[in-house]
Amino acid sequence: MKKPVVDYRELRLSNINEPRFRHLKLLLGWVGYFVLYFLTENFIPRERCTPIHCRLDDLIPFNEYFAIAYCFWYVLLFFSLLYFLLYDTERFADLQTYIIVTQVVAMACYIIFPSRQDLRPEEFVRDNFFTHVMAFIYDFDTSTGVCPSLHVAYSLGIASVWRKKPDAHAAWKIFVIIAACFICVSICFVKQHSAVDAFAALPVCLLAEGIVYWKTYWKPRLQKRQTA
Repeated sequence: MKKPVVDYRELRLSNINEPRFRHLKLLLGWVGYFVLYFLTENFIPRERCTPIHCRLDDLIPFNEYFAIAYCFWYVLLFFSLLYFLLYDTERFADLQTYIIVTQVVAMACYIIFPSRQDLRPEEFVRDNFFTHVMAFIYDFDTSTGVCPSLHVAYSLGIASVWRKKPDAHAAWKIFVIIAACFICVSICFVKQHSAVDAFAALPVCLLAEGIVYWKTYWKPRLQKRQTA
């Protein structure tokens, strides 16, 4: 069994600032996110939110089977963070920083420009396991605070970090990229987001990509091309 690169059994509050542990402080970003999520969900009334809609939304039918890809997002996010936390703390810091950047921008958008979507079906045509899953998701996840989509932003961030991991198997990288693409598409088919929300996440991802990887990845490659 692969051995973790850090022995977290030695973690104490007194040594959290040591180089081997200080990446854990990035997890505080989730605390800030959930606080803001609670505030925006409970103190911004739905009536103040602008409906997000485009013509493409009307062309995309509801399909409950895309719940597989939509829910796999939770698995991929948790697995990626846990794997990097145990076996590659540098990639953990990259991914968590990427997530924090997208969270900050998205929450700012939700507060400054409250948004909602009115795309969910009033009733399901079919009655099966996947429609039950979507009914459960609709119950606990409101249709406000949708633009840009964090489902898309996190997925592209996960794919970006895995793609840049040199010792990751090529087949795994391909799988993650394909999974991320299906997740991004699934948000429209399960009517959790408008296509506008997906496209709005792209510049947010570019910002996060630049902040996380400009100096260590993109700038060296750009300089190499210019001197070639």
